[in-house]
Amino acid sequence: MALVAVVYAYNDLPDVRAEHLDAHRGFLGSQDTLVLSGPTSDGSALLVFEGEIATVEAILDDDPFLAAGLIKERRIFEWTPVLGSWKSQLGL
Repeated sequence: MALVAVVYAYNDLPDVRAEHLDAHRGFLGSQDTLVLSGPTSDGSALLVFEGEIATVEAILDDDPFLAAGLIKERRIFEWTPVLGSWKSQLGL
């Protein structure tokens, strides 16, 4: 199983973010390949998917936050976990 990590850096638009948050979370929650996602303490977000970079990129092109101009930067890269207690729980 290949894992793909995504880091979203958000534009500082709290009213727009609040308006589109439910649609964004609903969209992500509907993705079968999403392993984990959530906001970080620095105001960005970390998402982890199973799959290939190109596929994840195509999926995220439809994220309502992107369409609303909330994503300032999106970094997508393959991730290979080698240590940690979650490794066996996730079947890695």
